[in-house]
Formats: sequence, C-alpha cells, structure tokens
Amino acid sequence: MKTTVLLKSLLLISWFFFHVSSTTDLPLGIHPLDEKYYGLEVIKCKDGSNSFTKDRLNDDFCDCLDGTDEPGTAACPAGKFYCRNVGSTPKFMFSSRVNDNICDCCDGSDEYDSTVNCPNTCVMGGDFSYRTRSYGSRRKHLDLIGGKNANGGNMDDSTPRLQGLKILVLVQVVVIIIFLVSRKLYRRSRFKRRHLR
Repeated sequence: MKTTVLLKSLLLISWFFFHVSSTTDLPLGIHPLDEKYYGLEVIKCKDGSNSFTKDRLNDDFCDCLDGTDEPGTAACPAGKFYCRNVGSTPKFMFSSRVNDNICDCCDGSDEYDSTVNCPNTCVMGGDFSYRTRSYGSRRKHLDLIGGKNANGGNMDDSTPRLQGLKILVLVQVVVIIIFLVSRKLYRRSRFKRRHLR
C-alpha cells in the first residue's frame, strides 16, 4: 500500500517537474485553453467581425477589431496578452503593453522583442513585477527591472541561481522518492525470499 502511494507521488512529482520545465508550442500571449481555437487554419475573430489565416496570427497587423489575431503584439488597441507566469499568478494585460520596455509579466514574456532584459522573477510564487508597481515612477521601475537594484548591484545574477535552486530541489525530491521506493521494494523482496525457504 505504501509502495503504491510512493510510486504515485513519484509519478506526480515527475509529471509536475516535466510539465513546469517544458515549453509549449502556443504563440506568445495566448491562454492555454485557447490552444484548439488558435490551432485552426482559418480563425474567426472572437467578436465575429472578420476571419484570418493562421499565418497572420501575431503578424503585427490588426485584422480583428477585438485584437483576437494579435495577442502577442501591440498592433491592436483592444488586444489582450496572457502572461503565463509559471511559478506565480497568470494574468491578462492589454497587448499595448507588449514590448514597451516595461516588464509587466513576472516571467518577462511581454518583452520578448525589446531592449530591456526582464529576468524571470516568478520563482516559487514570488512576483516581483507586481511589487515594483509601488516604487513610484516608471523610470525607477525600468531601472530596477533592467538589472540594477536599489544598492546599484546587479539583479540578473540572482535569477538564474533561484531557477537553478528550484530545479535542484525538485531533482532532490525525485531522487529521495526513488530511493525510498527502491528500498521498500528491496526489503519486501528479501522478506518474501526468507518466508519462501
């Protein structure tokens, strides 16, 4: 019974680890529940005003009044961009804020084509981009996200370390579970061999 629970836990943790670390084929700015909708060859605008082919998705030209065709660009004023923010809270924002040199998503996905380097601050539920809103001017926000903290130090060094620590902890948990399961199976097999003699 305990072995089954341990195996299920191992499978769940492995699935979570690979699910979090894997990338999706969805274009930027699209909610995962809309994957089938955007998977069609001819896509109808959500407001019904027009339709467009898949190759015109995120082409930086607004074909739909509601911005359905441009979730990953700033081309449509009414468009919505989806921040996946893995490790934190996902959110929608106006697509006009995409590539505006301000890190609005804590995963930095909204600034994929700008000059600003947005570190992923969505580590373990933290969301630095939400907290920096209270620091005052957008210039301070840009300086802070662009790589300098209040003491003039470089923040970019800590983000990869935190991501590496997150992966290391997950790997260690998986190794411990594998060890416990194998130890339990080994003891069970020794017990059966003794009683079969």
